[in-house]
Amino acid sequence: MNDAQTASPAPGSRRPGGRTARTRAAVRDAVLTGLAEHGYPALTVEYVAEHSGVHKTTLYRRWGGVEGMVADALALAGEDAWTAPDTGGLDGDLRALAREVVDAFADPGLAAAPTAFVAAGFQSPRAADSLRSFYEERFRRCETVVDRAVARGEAPAGTDAGAVVRAVSAPLFLRLFVTREPVDAAVADQAAGTVLAAVRAGAFVPAEETGDGAPR
Repeated sequence: MNDAQTASPAPGSRRPGGRTARTRAAVRDAVLTGLAEHGYPALTVEYVAEHSGVHKTTLYRRWGGVEGMVADALALAGEDAWTAPDTGGLDGDLRALAREVVDAFADPGLAAAPTAFVAAGFQSPRAADSLRSFYEERFRRCETVVDRAVARGEAPAGTDAGAVVRAVSAPLFLRLFVTREPVDAAVADQAAGTVLAAVRAGAFVPAEETGDGAPR
């Protein structure tokens, strides 16, 4: 592999194929394992080199170090084909979104890597940027559940779809990462139900959309 191939652009800025893609995937897998086992502070280039089979000289040249590898792992995660649930109604869609958050973080065996990614965002500006981009894309894909609800007449016209989908997961992330309280399906359903009631009341319609300065 020549210098033009190894000196890649910023993480996530292209979707290479062949050997480059395999290398990127191997590094991503090693980063995920390392984060799950040791957390961000203890993750090292040497660990990733040993577990990915990629020489650490290549890791430094292409990713610049641990920050770059974590950022790229998040970027690669954001390139998946995940789509928002479609249960046929806003109530079911919001509950499904909330339960996905619980499923991802409540099981210690599954939650180690995504929890470590969130923790890395508090310790690395580059990881924080990638984490923000990842969730911005996730929320963008989720907005379709609100758009469908407006089209079906389940939500008022002008409902802020981005605000709705963020409001569903916000209380769950508060419990998971701030108050460290347990979350389960009942908590997920409560969060979704609260947001659903607010949507129906017009709480997510910007004031300027109502014409009198007050949401309806």
